Parts: sequence; C-alpha cells; structure tokens
Amino acid sequence: MEILFLLIPISLILIGLIVLALLWAIKSGQFDDLEGPAHEVLMDDDNVRPVKKE
Repeated sequence: MEILFLLIPISLILIGLIVLALLWAIKSGQFDDLEGPAHEVLMDDDNVRPVKKE
C-alpha cells in the first residue's frame, strides 16, 4: 500500500511530461503535413544515372 504513495505521483509526473511533449509537437508543426512525406517516397527521380559495371 505504501508503494502507491510513490507510484501515483511518479505516474502523474510522467503523464504531465507526455502531455507537454504532445503540445510541443503540435505547436512546432510536427503534424502539419502527414501525407506529403509518404507521397515523396513513391515519386521516382528520372534523372538518376545508371551505375557502370566494369
């Protein structure tokens, strides 16, 4: 029972840190463009030079 006096404040501090990290990520623009990087992977670069084998 006494361990709860330690675990509850620690868990509340961790939840607070997680909420702060989420708010920081939202304010810094981490979630602005979710689809752009995914589509960039699929786009081919036609100007790539073939590797010459000797």
